[in-house]
Amino acid sequence: MKTERRFSRGEVIFKEGDEGKSLFQIIEGSVQVIANYAEEDEFPLAVLGVGKIFGEMAVVEDYPRSSTIIAKEDVRLLEITQEDLMSYFKERPEMILKIMKQLGSRIRTMTEDYNEVKNELKAVKNAERKAEEPLLSKVRKALALYSSAFFPSSGNKAESANKANYADVQSVESQREVSAVINKDRPSNIEIYRQGTVIFKQGEYARCMYLIYSGSVGIYSKYGTDEQLLLTMLHPGSYFGEMGMVSDDLRSATAIAETEDTCVEIIRPEDLEKMMEASPEKVEAILKHISNRLRVLNGDYLAACRELSDLCGRYQ
Repeated sequence: MKTERRFSRGEVIFKEGDEGKSLFQIIEGSVQVIANYAEEDEFPLAVLGVGKIFGEMAVVEDYPRSSTIIAKEDVRLLEITQEDLMSYFKERPEMILKIMKQLGSRIRTMTEDYNEVKNELKAVKNAERKAEEPLLSKVRKALALYSSAFFPSSGNKAESANKANYADVQSVESQREVSAVINKDRPSNIEIYRQGTVIFKQGEYARCMYLIYSGSVGIYSKYGTDEQLLLTMLHPGSYFGEMGMVSDDLRSATAIAETEDTCVEIIRPEDLEKMMEASPEKVEAILKHISNRLRVLNGDYLAACRELSDLCGRYQ
């Protein structure tokens, strides 16, 4: 159901830990995002204004709310329930890309933070010294503000970090949904690649993402150099290259067809409206994929923060 809601200044819209059954778009006014609301270590995270969407991760992935939202002033919001999300997208297909871009922006910021902590962690291990205080303060704040209950790490640090940064972070539910639709009539934007063909190169400008129908795709860092590294191997039902849809970043890795006649669908921003009509479950799977990528990356970032904090405790 799509409903207009009004909240007075200071009123809680939802609390951290609440069940997430709807997302909101701000029509008028602004809201504040707060971690550890009403506790001693309460901390404001962000202020969101007109046009911004919030609460989308909990709805897309059916997770608890990861923060508290309060009205910074009198606000007017559009609330879209989980049940009506797909019908809303059919009415407003441009909102699909808007949400994807918003998630992509958060992925980009979190990736920068994660890489900063990883690099400092390596330096601390090599030099057996304490981390630089500004970063260490940031790390401690992150550990205090975010609960791993809401952003669980995927377990294997190296594997999950590679996945979070480059490709195949996809929930079981998303995988099943994709598998359910890939056997339908295939769209016209299909490409078939011979084994060893470069699908895209690291450093290239990106404007699309891909879905594997058959075959396998390898994602490589520094492909074709002495430092070439296979980051992950992807199979039918996997998405890759999604940051090309949601940001202006250059490709962060190279994608190679690993099997003969690897068949992939090329998905561009302008394809989303048609996809919403023909296969809404695929749109839902894409959103879950991107949201899950952010969640896993956040978990890996917190794991790295925890490791750095613990390690620095030895050099007090």
